Amino acid sequence: MGGPKGEIRIGGQPILSYLLDRFSWPGPTLLVTAPGREHPPAWERFDREVVDPVSDQGPLRGILTALENLKTPLLLVATLDMPGVQRSQLLWLLDEMRKSPKRLGLMLRRSEGKTIEPFPSVFRTDARDTINRRIQSGRLSVQKLVEEKSFETVVAPASWDPQIWANLNVPADLTNFTNSMP
Repeated sequence: MGGPKGEIRIGGQPILSYLLDRFSWPGPTLLVTAPGREHPPAWERFDREVVDPVSDQGPLRGILTALENLKTPLLLVATLDMPGVQRSQLLWLLDEMRKSPKRLGLMLRRSEGKTIEPFPSVFRTDARDTINRRIQSGRLSVQKLVEEKSFETVVAPASWDPQIWANLNVPADLTNFTNSMP
């Protein structure tokens, strides 16, 4: 993106504000930041911010950091570079997770294919040990958590707006996303 993703602005506001307004989440919120990326714009809107204790281990380390600091039995993960995700999709995913108490983690697959989408996703606190073991062995892929017992995928409803999958990796992605906004 040419800079930290936490500095992105959508509709004139920091991306974290945009997401929190979009989600209007009724429960506690936790922001996980990388070392050296603490306190991005609008960080103070979260209930808490925690910093990964280890840098350069990617999103899986962020999930473990969140699980280590969790005060609820479930962790719902949304990333700041996927601004098309809506509250309704998060609630749907949470409901799917609750249908099977033995699941440790649940990720999505797009309805038209078999590609695993690691975010948004949901995890139980009991997933900590498995995720920590994978990180310690250098297996840092979130998608490949499905290799582990009790980590599963579910097909996303075909009715979901394809914009949910928009991922901001380069400046053109942000331009495309903002141009498609109503």
